[in-house]
This record gives sequence, structure tokens and C-alpha cells, in this order.
Amino acid sequence: MHDRGNACIAVDAMGSDKGPSEMVAAVALALKGYPSIAPIILVGQEDALVPCVKNAGLQDHPKLSIQHASQIVDMEDKPLQAMKQKKDSSMARAIELVKEGKASVVVSCGNTGTLMASGTIRLRTMEGIERPALATVMPRQEGHFVLIDAGANPSAKPEHLVHNAVLGSAYCQHVLGTENPRVGLMTIGTEEGKGNETTNAANDLLKSIPGIINYHGPIEGFQLFENVVDVVVCDGFTGNVILKTAESLFKCLFKDFLGGEIKKNPVRQLGYLFSKGAYDAIRTQLNPERYGGAPLLGIKGNILKAHGSSNREAVKSAIRIANEIISKDLNTQITSYIAQANRIISPPSNQS
Repeated sequence: MHDRGNACIAVDAMGSDKGPSEMVAAVALALKGYPSIAPIILVGQEDALVPCVKNAGLQDHPKLSIQHASQIVDMEDKPLQAMKQKKDSSMARAIELVKEGKASVVVSCGNTGTLMASGTIRLRTMEGIERPALATVMPRQEGHFVLIDAGANPSAKPEHLVHNAVLGSAYCQHVLGTENPRVGLMTIGTEEGKGNETTNAANDLLKSIPGIINYHGPIEGFQLFENVVDVVVCDGFTGNVILKTAESLFKCLFKDFLGGEIKKNPVRQLGYLFSKGAYDAIRTQLNPERYGGAPLLGIKGNILKAHGSSNREAVKSAIRIANEIISKDLNTQITSYIAQANRIISPPSNQS
């Protein structure tokens, strides 16, 4: 574990749909639940945060401080407009803390587009990486898998997909604790040449870096939720469609379909009472909030995006992941892996 002397977690306290009180409650849970957690900086309107901090009994906590920011980025704000007109927003100030080296990671439930754009522009991408990628954790048989990219870069070149694979593998291994994670490339068939030009070229490149990632090969949509791979690589357009479709389907299955069918007659309701434990366990496993947030990987700094509607338990989980990113020194690991991969897929031209 590296030295965390100046490492802090900057929490955007104003970006949540549930307001600053829920964010402060999440911080209280994190500070209580993880005694060795890095110091936390609450970023937002001080007059709104101070009463919340007092109500949570955190006013004298040695690991908590407040950074005032006068503005709030709304969910409806356009990214570039928000960046120009709301330079003193809680989101902008949190990212600035990372840029200045006063914090190591930002946790935010705020506007996704503005967060991604601000993080990329203000912090810049790592050396050797052109485009960052959003990594989200999704449930499957026997655990979970990492989906990358989940929406940061809608169109990707083959080398971008290779970088996504390296980023996702590093996150899965060092932060989530999966040893030698299996990496799969999302396409429309497992046979050679079955995908489009980009995925076919990416497949060839991925096969050329066996010492850097554990490449399983191409996978199809029906394999996503089976225990086939630990990291699913795709462009941001495909990944975002997968993510939103899965979230909608999980919600629809349990809340609408299953709930509606159970209520149709007393016999089914009685059966539900006997099997409620199993239903609750499945619902918990499929609940995206248990995984906290999605990191934007490949930038000089760390940003963790949580759902806008996240409750305190979900934000607590996001803060835990943020702390793991710091403690495992994820970006140092990524920098090394990317340099190794680039030497293979983009070797320097020989000088005569």
C-alpha cells in the first residue's frame, strides 16, 4: 500500500437528487464503517452543509472538512455551458481539488455529461491514452463483471478498445480483487471475422498482449450475465445501451412483472411469503446501488460517478470504492500496463 499522506476524497455534496443531507448521511456511514478511510472533503454550499454536518454529529470529526462552493450543476445543464457559467459549482471545485493535488478522487452523483467533460478537460488523460472510459459493475451468475466503456466515448477506434480492456482489467484486479480477470470483447459472434471492422481489428490487437491482460476472446450478448468473463469491453455507445437496458429490465421484472403476477391471487401471495428470502436475495444481487459508482478511468486523477438518485448506502459504497482506488494506487498500475500495451500495439517507428 502506498503512502496516503495527502490523499483525500472530495465528495460533491450538492449533485444528488436527494440533496446534501443524504450525502452527509452517506459520509457519516462511511466514516463509521471504514475507520481507516482517507480524509473526506465535503464540497458545496457551506450554509447548507454545516447544519447537516451538525445533525450527523460530525462537526468535530478529524477526517471531515468543508470546501465552500456557491453554485450547483443541475441535471438539465449542458456540459460546456455549465463549465463556462458555473466555475464555482461544487462539481467544479471538487475536480479542482484533485487537479491541485489536495484530493485524490472525486465522488459525485451529479450531471454525468458535465462530470465526464469537466474531468477529462480539467484533469486530462494519462500519457498514452486518447480517450477515457467509464467502468460500471454489473451483476451476473456468481458475482459481477465490469462493463467498459459504459458511455464516455460513444465511438471508438481499435486502439481505444484495447485501452478499455487494459483499464477494465486493472480496475477489476486491483480494486475489485478479481485475480487474473478474464477479458472479453463484445461483438455479434465468437467466430473470427464475425464483427465489424473495428471489433475485428481490436480482436487482433487484444490477442497480441497476452502478458498484460487475460484475453478470453469475443463474446456475444447472451453470454453477458453468464460466468464467462470478468471484463466486457465495448465502445461507449454499445455499453450505455447495455447498461440502460439491463437496469430497465431488472426493474421491470421485479417491480412490474413479478409484483403484478404475485398480487393476482391469494395462493401466489402465500407462495411469495414462503419464498420471500430468495426473492429478496435476488433483488439485492441485481440492485445496482450495491456497487456504488462507476469510475472514469484513464484520466490524471480519479472520478467516481454514482447514480443521481443514489441513497446513502449507495453513496457509502461509492466512497468505499474511492478509498480502494486510493489505497491500491490504481493509476500507477494503469500507467504501467498502458505503456506496455502501447509498445506492442503502437511500436515506435525505427529511425534510419
